Amino acid sequence: MKITEHPGRSLGATVEGFDPADASDADVEALKRTVYTRKIAVLKGQHLSPRQFLDLGRRLGRPETYYEPMYHHPEFEEIFVSSNVPENGRQIGVPRTGAFWHADYQFMPDPFGITLIHPQVVPEKNRGTYFIDMGRAYDSLSEGLKKEIAGTYCRHSVRKYFKIRPHDVYRPLSEIVDEVERRTPAVRQPTTFVHPLTGETVLYISEGFTVGIEDADGRPLDEQLLGRLLEATGQLDDTFEHDGIHLQTFEQGDLLIWDNRSLVHRARHTTTPEPAVSHRVTVHDGRKLHDGIRLP
Repeated sequence: MKITEHPGRSLGATVEGFDPADASDADVEALKRTVYTRKIAVLKGQHLSPRQFLDLGRRLGRPETYYEPMYHHPEFEEIFVSSNVPENGRQIGVPRTGAFWHADYQFMPDPFGITLIHPQVVPEKNRGTYFIDMGRAYDSLSEGLKKEIAGTYCRHSVRKYFKIRPHDVYRPLSEIVDEVERRTPAVRQPTTFVHPLTGETVLYISEGFTVGIEDADGRPLDEQLLGRLLEATGQLDDTFEHDGIHLQTFEQGDLLIWDNRSLVHRARHTTTPEPAVSHRVTVHDGRKLHDGIRLP
């Protein structure tokens, strides 16, 4: 196995010669260290069946099954399918997923540490995923802004980008909203926390899921504070030219693994999408999202 850091970039490493079928425990640990230190690992030459892909996820941790069944792979419910390509006239998975800044499962009480994506049908153009390193983003904040958010908390909810399910057709919108709020109520997390495996401070917010910021006692803070944080990190830049935004491209046979604690990401979609299919496995790596809030 050969690991090569991406030259001149703050994110990413290429991993060649990794065979999930016979990888040693030491190889797997080296891969996980790369994910934590370089944030994104791009495994080359991977042509895995769904079962093999899920088995790789299990080598890295405990897979999490997405809570909405319409995203599930028909044979392996732990595999999340993003697809705009019907199979035998039937929609498998959900098209155009993740077209907003977010960390996976940020709106749930127990987010996982690692995300794996295995593209199956790769677009000819406009391929890739945008990322922002929220550890680096925190470091880049002004000292004044760091002081403003010290000891604060954010609430995260799926309500803004919840996708209507097939059985929701003809249901009153208010009934759907009530169900969303009941099944997935907003969760509260520290605005910043210490990454349990790298020791860096992570700014844990996203345009897609973060719905409010409050003090330690739960009192809402000025909404403009959250807006200033999102703007500072690049999540409000529709040109994607902000210094903190990294576009990770991929090709057929690539498999991407990233640190879901410290990265937010956004799928790259266009108004006239090409055929695209990807499989996702997400795993708990044995540690909680964080071990506590970092105070100044």
